[in-house]
Amino acid sequence: MSSAAADVVRLLRVRGETVAVAESLTGGLVAAEITSVPGASRVFRGSVTAYATDLKHRLLGVDASLLAACGAVDAEVAALMASGVRERLGADWGIATTGVAGPEPQDGQPVGTVFVALDGPSGPGRGSARGGKVQLLRLNGDRAEIRMESVRSVLALLLRELAGEQTGNERAQDTEQNGGF
Repeated sequence: MSSAAADVVRLLRVRGETVAVAESLTGGLVAAEITSVPGASRVFRGSVTAYATDLKHRLLGVDASLLAACGAVDAEVAALMASGVRERLGADWGIATTGVAGPEPQDGQPVGTVFVALDGPSGPGRGSARGGKVQLLRLNGDRAEIRMESVRSVLALLLRELAGEQTGNERAQDTEQNGGF
């Protein structure tokens, strides 16, 4: 169990919110990491491992024409995976991974190209996650290392969003006190 997963579970519990996961290249590793945390059942709704491209459309609602034009390794695909799993599993937050772990390039993308994404609640006092936040990763290493770094990165993306929403005003004040640094 990682400290990021434990922190995600803790913050979601404090907030009374839930998360769902859509995974491609990580093949269930994100869900396994979250559910390794005691008490995760209070915040984890479930996951969809859509390894095959057609399942991204059928199970997560990713536009078929987008998949046909861009392939599965794409920023918009990642964003739609996150929003699709959030909607379909009834969670407050959806996170997603898609990319190329190797050994061969895929969809015109080199090995190590990964997109992690999240989709979350919006409204007064909320962050801007609604509609999707996506991060492009260019990872080095073997297949296992790329997959594990993808897990760490998507959890870190969600953790930053959760912590940022919880402490946004405090950080703004701290920045002022430190001369904007």
